[in-house]
Amino acid sequence: MQTSIKNNRYRLKPHEIVALQRMRETETRNILVIGDLHEPFCLDGYLDWCLEQYETYSCNQVIFIGDIIDNHYASYHETSADGMGGSDELELSIQRIARWYKAFPKAKVIIGNHDRLIMRKAQTSAIPSKWIKSYKEVLEVPDWEFTERYEQDGVQYIHGEGGQAYTKCKADLMNTVQGHLHTLAGCQHFVGRKFRVFGMQVGCGIDFGSYAMAYAKYGKKVAIGAGVVLNNGTLPINLLMPL
Repeated sequence: MQTSIKNNRYRLKPHEIVALQRMRETETRNILVIGDLHEPFCLDGYLDWCLEQYETYSCNQVIFIGDIIDNHYASYHETSADGMGGSDELELSIQRIARWYKAFPKAKVIIGNHDRLIMRKAQTSAIPSKWIKSYKEVLEVPDWEFTERYEQDGVQYIHGEGGQAYTKCKADLMNTVQGHLHTLAGCQHFVGRKFRVFGMQVGCGIDFGSYAMAYAKYGKKVAIGAGVVLNNGTLPINLLMPL
């Protein structure tokens, strides 16, 4: 489901509409940053909403911030006795990720802690990594580029196991965008005499009611959202999906 700037006038302010129109007329990188998917436990409707943001903000690049697959069956923590087995969960994940691949055939994918679970299991079993297929082979996404960290236009994109984006950007004195923390979404700027940096938590796209998320059912509700980094890394905007 795609929409235009005109159709989104009820949400965009006049100066934002002008800025977006100017961006469309110039050579700029506008990035949509998609939150943790944890397929096959991604929220229905999240894909359509992300497509809408891609069009609304004139994006021409996509970054998945990590944990595109949950791998619940392989968790080091307790798993659901009533959940899917490894083969069924993986096949369903591949089917659901195929929808994202069709929507965004070119993308950077940050490797998250859930993505690397199988590699960790292999290392625990002393299996050399050469025996293990690549992420793009297993998930059938040949044109996606998987990486631990991506940097562009003075912005670093990481999954975020080390803490909040706000502390990371201050520690590195570098603009930082990350996911991982499902209940956090927002963007904070820090200004000094000789520097200015921002840290953005993009939220996630997970289905909070799925059995894979049962461990957090008594905690905070997740922040369903994404982020855009516009105008060659200079304009970060945090986006939350309507409830």
